[in-house]
Amino acid sequence: MAVQSKWQSLPTEAINPSTLAIDKLSPADIVEGMLNEDRKMLAAVHREKDRIAVGIEIVTHALRKGGRVVFVGAGTSGRLGVVESAEMPPTFGTKPDLVLAVMAGGQDAVMRAKEGVEDHYEEGARSINRLRATKDDVVIGVSASGMTPFVRGALTRARRAGSKIIFVTCDPRTELQTFVDLTIAPAVGPEVIAGSTRLKAGTATKLVLNMLTTGAMVRIGKTYGNLMVDVQAGSEKLRDRARRIITIVTGLEYDAADELLHRAKGDVKAAIVMQKTGLTYAKAMVRLRKAHDVVRDAIGEDAEARLKQLLEIE
Repeated sequence: MAVQSKWQSLPTEAINPSTLAIDKLSPADIVEGMLNEDRKMLAAVHREKDRIAVGIEIVTHALRKGGRVVFVGAGTSGRLGVVESAEMPPTFGTKPDLVLAVMAGGQDAVMRAKEGVEDHYEEGARSINRLRATKDDVVIGVSASGMTPFVRGALTRARRAGSKIIFVTCDPRTELQTFVDLTIAPAVGPEVIAGSTRLKAGTATKLVLNMLTTGAMVRIGKTYGNLMVDVQAGSEKLRDRARRIITIVTGLEYDAADELLHRAKGDVKAAIVMQKTGLTYAKAMVRLRKAHDVVRDAIGEDAEARLKQLLEIE
């Protein structure tokens, strides 16, 4: 019989032979079956580790040049980009326009599925036009199937603008490999529920995006050791985290750390530099700028020894 569907051969649409009878399984067996499939997914991501590392360098280079990171996707893939974008300011103190997300169907599609919007190639191109992408930006297209027209339109326009392009997909056979700077394609295989890419494909994609953003933020000095020193203290929990980071690094008592954080205008990095060097807030900020915002370089001290001491690690 002739194949009429262009999606039928996609790995994300294939029928999984391991879960053919899932509708007859007990809850415990469903869980076991899904965990077995997720183990395969982790192995697939692991096989892409070298490409992910290259992606971190691409993103880092863009950020150091003053460029932006733009995620583009539809459906689950688009929502994963939105999550990455939304988490950057509170976690790493970035400006809201540094890491952006373009979602097919706009903000309304984040909370409610809008079928069909992913098919609009021209709208994908227009979305990048509206952002005025440049050669300093990196655009990360996310499409589990590798075929989403909205994403392809966006990447085509980004290429014309000279932006670096990373493509994250779960179909290693995608022909876009010849069009983009880097393809990261964990071959997760067929889903537990055929075609439901919010499952293994979605989890694999989330892992990849986590590594790209976290790796790049670490590389540009957004952490000190593994401490979140650029945290934005916008809630009581985050204010507490900021104080605790200061106590860990400086040895100050909690209340003294709170007072220091107040004098540092809520800036954890500045507070650490002030305590370690005896500088005023203004001079501490100058010192940080000269150190390219890297705490280790500003105070001439590694975090590792202090953290090992606190954790009682030899």
